[in-house]
This record gives sequence, structure tokens and C-alpha cells, in this order.
Amino acid sequence: MSSLRILVGCKRVIDYAVKIRVNAGQTAVEVAGVKHSMNPFDEIAVEEAVRLRERHTKDPASGSPKVEEIIAVSCGPAKAQETLRTALAMGADRAIHVEVDEKQAANLQPLAVAQLFRAIIEKEKPHLVILGKQAIDDDAGQTGEMLAGLLNWPQGTFANKIDITGDNAMKVVREIDGGLETLSTKLPAVVTTDLRLNEPRYASLPNIMKAKKKPLVKMTPADLSVDITPRLETIKVTEPSKRQGGKKVESVDELLDKLKNEAGVL
Repeated sequence: MSSLRILVGCKRVIDYAVKIRVNAGQTAVEVAGVKHSMNPFDEIAVEEAVRLRERHTKDPASGSPKVEEIIAVSCGPAKAQETLRTALAMGADRAIHVEVDEKQAANLQPLAVAQLFRAIIEKEKPHLVILGKQAIDDDAGQTGEMLAGLLNWPQGTFANKIDITGDNAMKVVREIDGGLETLSTKLPAVVTTDLRLNEPRYASLPNIMKAKKKPLVKMTPADLSVDITPRLETIKVTEPSKRQGGKKVESVDELLDKLKNEAGVL
């Protein structure tokens, strides 16, 4: 394998700096008039794909394949194209937008997304798929693992470091409880990114302008023969209860008395 094609996922989510509010019907969080941006873990995925290309272009003597193309994919409403343009400005070569309406986007669940990605992968034939480990809106953290299962590909989750070590081989250092674990696997494979893998770059103005001319193809779940009907139903969404103020005590005996008689935890 002399060249490598990388596919990255780019989900449009409410910006991480926005204070989340539940809508009046308590069916979901309020999204109207709220700033959206690319899921932070997906930004890390795009950045890592670009860095892999930079590393292997500059060091052809390493024996690893040159990154030929980076394809950004997003499944979401029409405004998800803005997220894809951000990925293109960061360095992706072209984009694929699986368009669904706003209502479908709000109920697009991990298995459906994994099935959409599988259908695209079967057409595009990438050698490496990089996704964020989770999206900050639903925090499901399931799409990458489900996709690997559907494709029967090896996976490296919670990646802290990614190295293409040869013509068909990769090493992934992944974060686990209490430390790091190093995996060695063959390509093709699925990788999900953790927070400490890299720090995404800011897209420069010239690259933002160039991104407007890069190819962006639109399709629908029907084009991919994928049923995105939700398998789970959200019954109710509520805000967490407000924390109550603490109390100071004068002694350990008083603390134990309050824990026993007031809090009822002893």
C-alpha cells in the first residue's frame, strides 16, 4: 500500500462554551438560536489526519505510506455543511454530507450513524477511519466501536498517539484507567481520539477561502440504503437539581451527628 486514504467524522454539536438549557416541552435541549460548532473530539480527529499527512509527506524514507487523501463526513441537517467547511479549511481534501432534516438529526442515534459510515466506507474504500471518542451532546461514545464491529475491522479507542509504522501497520497508544496501553494492528482500522492526542489548529483565512471551492457531495440515508429510524425514545429531559450550600461544623462528633440524623447516610 503506497498511499493511504483517511476518512474522518465531523459532527455538528452545540458549542462547548454555550450554557445548555432544556426546551419548554422537556423533550430535548434548546437548539434554536444557539451557537453550534464541530464536536471537539472530531476536531482532534481532523487535526490528527492532517498531521499524519504532514509527517509522512515530509519523511518518505520512514517506510510508511503517503497520505493521499482526507475525506470529511458529517451526518446532520443542512447547516452541518458549515462544520464540513471547517474541516476542509483545516486540511481535509473533500467532504461528504449525509443530509437529514432537523427532527431526524435530533434523533440520529449511534447505530444509525455507524451504518451510514459503513455504507460510505464501502464506496470510498479508506484505509483508516478516525472519529472522536464521543460527541459532547449525547456523550454516547458508541459510534466508533459499532462501526468497527459492523466492518469487522480492528479498532484503537481513546487514542493518545497514532503512528503509521509500516506499509500496512499502525500503533495506537490508548488511554486506560491508570495509564496507557499500546496496541499494534494492521490496516484498515478504526481509531477514536481522546483529548490529549493533539491540539487542533485554527483555520487560516486563506484556507477558509480555499475550503469554499473544495468538493462537498450531498446524499441522503436513502441513497445509502440505510434506515435511520430511532431504536430508543427519549421520554423526558430535565436539568440536574441545583446544589445546596454546604454547612460548617465545629467537630467530628457534630459532623457524624448531622450525617446520621439529618442526611441519613450513616
